[in-house]
Amino acid sequence: MWLKRLALGLAFALVLATAAQADDARAGCDKGGFEAGIAYWRPLAERNEARAQYCLGVLNDAISRDEALAASWYRKAAGQGLPEAQYELGWMYASGHGLKQDDERALAWYRRAADQGHAAAQFRLGQMHEQGRGAPVDFAEAFGWYRKAAKQGIVMAQALLGARYELGLGVGRDEVQAALWYRKAAEQGHAGAQFCLGVLYAQGRGVAKDEAAAVAWFRKAAEQSDAHAQYELGKSYVSGSGVVADHAQAALWFRQAAEQGHVGAQYNLGTQYRDGDGVAKDLAEALTWLRKAAERGDARAILDLKQIEKGTP
Repeated sequence: MWLKRLALGLAFALVLATAAQADDARAGCDKGGFEAGIAYWRPLAERNEARAQYCLGVLNDAISRDEALAASWYRKAAGQGLPEAQYELGWMYASGHGLKQDDERALAWYRRAADQGHAAAQFRLGQMHEQGRGAPVDFAEAFGWYRKAAKQGIVMAQALLGARYELGLGVGRDEVQAALWYRKAAEQGHAGAQFCLGVLYAQGRGVAKDEAAAVAWFRKAAEQSDAHAQYELGKSYVSGSGVVADHAQAALWFRQAAEQGHVGAQYNLGTQYRDGDGVAKDLAEALTWLRKAAERGDARAILDLKQIEKGTP
């Protein structure tokens, strides 16, 4: 479940995961605006100072949006071995922004930066190997680069390591290690890792079973709008697992997940309205949610709708 969600949301998550390092690298390039920055950095860049060349790339990339010119300055700095510029050049080749898209060149520039310890480049390099971009798919190689990035605090890499250890993808399956890396990401606020750590606590995999701890992590993720966590939190309130049973609270969390399209939550919310369980009985509202679940192929919802239509709910 988590790996599928991870793959679907990876592009956006990568931006979040590497933004802090990019911001740190770019700090100081803006000397009070575009014109002032150009005036400050160009003389230094023309004297072949790599940091100045990089900053001219940043200014043209982020402010004037002249990606081709930015790429030319990044290339000069990258050629001198500046890892921040090598990373930016790799990203341009990978994305096709400012340069013709070329995975092999992207891989090469990411590797140069990664070999110098650039955490974001290590993470991107792992992604390239995992997706078979610029080189054959190699989960073990991807894992190695994710691990390097994770050790430097890249939260998405930590979450990915947790998933790899849980599933045995590119490394031997190890639920204790999965819990360890999920925790590192969860403590940095990564909602997906918080949810996955909650699942491990609920099932007693890699950690001692602890339903209260599971609920605590589900809640953290649910409060960040993670639909799966909202659904699990709703189930916990129904069953009283790790929390005092409260069907009204269950309905509240099921609704939040259902509104995001979670089929199980749509079905459960529909049955609560049908039965007046934790909410006022409302057949019209019940039918609305059961139909949504049925349209997504939920067999229970399809059967319940047939029974309601026959007058035997």
